[in-house]
Amino acid sequence: MKSWPVQDAKARFSDLLATTVKEGPQMVTRRGVDMAVMVPIDEWKRLTGSAPRTLKELLLADAPRFDFEIPRIPFNRREPPRFED
Repeated sequence: MKSWPVQDAKARFSDLLATTVKEGPQMVTRRGVDMAVMVPIDEWKRLTGSAPRTLKELLLADAPRFDFEIPRIPFNRREPPRFED
């Protein structure tokens, strides 16, 4: 993976994009520190799963929509009154 200083990445973005498509992921650094990676779209889709789901698909999915559980407050139930005939 080639490393691009942020100044070069900005100045030669077309080259960065072409290299990413041909060779694969490219690292972008700022002051020698790795900051970001540019990847081809096919690899990005593979890494993130599939195409974004619609709201309808999200709401109808079997999987939970949140990664936390909402606490339930217990409540007391009483028997309904019985009426005589």
